[in-house]
Amino acid sequence: MISEKIVERLSLYRWLLETRLENEVSNLFSYQLASMACVSPAQIRRDLMTIGYSGSPGKGYLVADLAKSIGKELDGAKPSKVAVVGMGNLGRALVSFISDRRSHLQIVATFDTDSTKYGRVICGCRCYAQNELEKIIKLEGITVAILTLPSDAAQAVADRLEKAGVTGILNYAPVPLKVSKKVYLENRDVTAALEKVAYFAREGD
Repeated sequence: MISEKIVERLSLYRWLLETRLENEVSNLFSYQLASMACVSPAQIRRDLMTIGYSGSPGKGYLVADLAKSIGKELDGAKPSKVAVVGMGNLGRALVSFISDRRSHLQIVATFDTDSTKYGRVICGCRCYAQNELEKIIKLEGITVAILTLPSDAAQAVADRLEKAGVTGILNYAPVPLKVSKKVYLENRDVTAALEKVAYFAREGD
């Protein structure tokens, strides 16, 4: 298993390669990809060695082939089924954004406590009541969930998701969650991140 940081960089490399493909670029050298990714050429080569990929001294990397090789490592043999819990503004934005970017990440269900949203198709995905969470998770074979909930509701929902069989949670609720070692958890506090940026922006004045 490769490290978290390498996974993040590989995801970035693939996105950059795909933008080159859109511009009909067929080859790139490590220094060119490094410049776009804001890392060193040596880092590019080390990261790609973890997936067994190397370029040609004369032609560099084949853009389409490298993007495909990274995809094989990141995507797995079958698509990951994803649920979004909390269909406010952030939840809706994430559903729209993710659905347009990656076919191997399939958002197959969303959940909310607002009864006016039950049974509706929102941003291309059906919304269910939260009391149906366990049933739909098991029925759809969902393994990944995104939480965009108030802080006081997030931990209880995370506990339910884990019991239902979810093994990966991306948490946008403004509170750290506790899960077992069976679940991979990523906490993303948007406000804390913005405060960090604002602090260092002031310090740089």
